[in-house]
Amino acid sequence: MTTRSLIKCPVRMASKPAAEDQSLGAGADPVAPDCEDRRVVPENIHDFFAASGGAAAALIGLLFVAISVAAERLARQEAQIHRIRAVAALTAFTNALTVSLFALIPGHKLGPAALVTACFGLVFIIAALMSLIRMHQVRRAVLRDALFLLALVITFVVQLLEGAEVLAQPGNSGAVNTIASLVIVCFLIGIARAWELIGGPSIGIAHEITALVREHHHGAGDPVDKEPS
Repeated sequence: MTTRSLIKCPVRMASKPAAEDQSLGAGADPVAPDCEDRRVVPENIHDFFAASGGAAAALIGLLFVAISVAAERLARQEAQIHRIRAVAALTAFTNALTVSLFALIPGHKLGPAALVTACFGLVFIIAALMSLIRMHQVRRAVLRDALFLLALVITFVVQLLEGAEVLAQPGNSGAVNTIASLVIVCFLIGIARAWELIGGPSIGIAHEITALVREHHHGAGDPVDKEPS
């Protein structure tokens, strides 16, 4: 797959032989082998990174609004799980924004950006788990939050590996496509965390089935009214 390149090459000296100029005009590639400042992002997903950068910036702004609205609830001592949800959403959106913006800069910027943001994301997850343990909030009620943290761990580990691959092989479009897919995953995780942060309703099929079973057993266990004597 071809990659979109924006190359800045040194200007040719006027003292070059005319025969060489004619060979270049005949269709030879005039690009010098030591040219720098080239894009490593495939052209077919360049526009994706431009759109995802704008979307991530907008979502971060909306998240700040949601946090300011829920500031009183987040300030409570027992609201540590809500603070973790807020930071998790911010981390996911910031990762998507950073990767998308650096992907638009000419040069080998995507690989280092993916590596650094993945490392910061993993540090946040470790801190979040330590916070839950310190607050003695590791219980069944937060299993769903632990699953989201696990999803972030997988996302950042894969991004770390793909970022290293882009650094080693800048022309590897497969690694760039994988990083683009991880940006989408970060959007989904961040939106889910933000939705729970603002207290949005959650209707899951497992929850509804469990509620129906409990109601059925409760109705079957009611005592039958005795007939009056």
